[in-house]
Amino acid sequence: MAWMPTRGLIARDLRVAVEEKEILKGIDLTVEPGRVHALMGPNGSGKSTLAFTLAGHPGYQVLGGSATLDGEELLDLAPDKRAKAGLFLSFQYPAAIPGVSVANFIRSARQAVRPDDLTPAKFRKLVFDKLDTLDMDPAFLGRYVNDGFSGGEKKRLEMLQLAILAPKYAILDETDSGLDVDALQSVGKSVEALRASEEGAGIGFLVITHYPRILKHVPADVVHIMLDGRIVKSGGPELAEQIEREGYDGVRDEVAAARA
Repeated sequence: MAWMPTRGLIARDLRVAVEEKEILKGIDLTVEPGRVHALMGPNGSGKSTLAFTLAGHPGYQVLGGSATLDGEELLDLAPDKRAKAGLFLSFQYPAAIPGVSVANFIRSARQAVRPDDLTPAKFRKLVFDKLDTLDMDPAFLGRYVNDGFSGGEKKRLEMLQLAILAPKYAILDETDSGLDVDALQSVGKSVEALRASEEGAGIGFLVITHYPRILKHVPADVVHIMLDGRIVKSGGPELAEQIEREGYDGVRDEVAAARA
């Protein structure tokens, strides 16, 4: 019997349907602690379906397979229990919450995931340490969550949430969507600064993207290509470079030739 790792965010033969249509058709993926995996594919290939399924969105029906986080079965857990187990999802389009300050929001989020693990004074120190790490203006704390934020500011706030929650594994779903070059570079610096910190060094990342440009700012250890609900090819950073040169047609041709 082949040895199976227990540490990692691991999907095995994961099959998922949305409104009775099968979208994921047998996903095998392992994201190790401290490593960055990129999941690339054209629109409609199933990338976000994987992200939302792992996070526990009720609109996605698991048809078969498994998903575990450091050996703990995720699919049996409610979404809040998955967050407590150490899973973080960065949304493609973060919602605005007028009337709720960033300071109160991140305090509530930390309390939900790690109840009473820090005194108010220690939490305040943590917040300002992370603001400094991410080179963010403390004035951010007084603003309402994503209310009137630019695309780049929304993503940077998610990086602050990530830093405060310090999960074991983080899924960044289309983090580069709608960002200009400066904002994308800022997000990349935030991720790298977090990974260089003591708390963030062991976080495993799954970066989901359509375009390879974010990988210039968040370098991936492993790149996976998803087509039609399946991971059809995996490799190193050179695979992203191939996609940038050739698009996804080259990979489609390779897959078709292998099946012929």
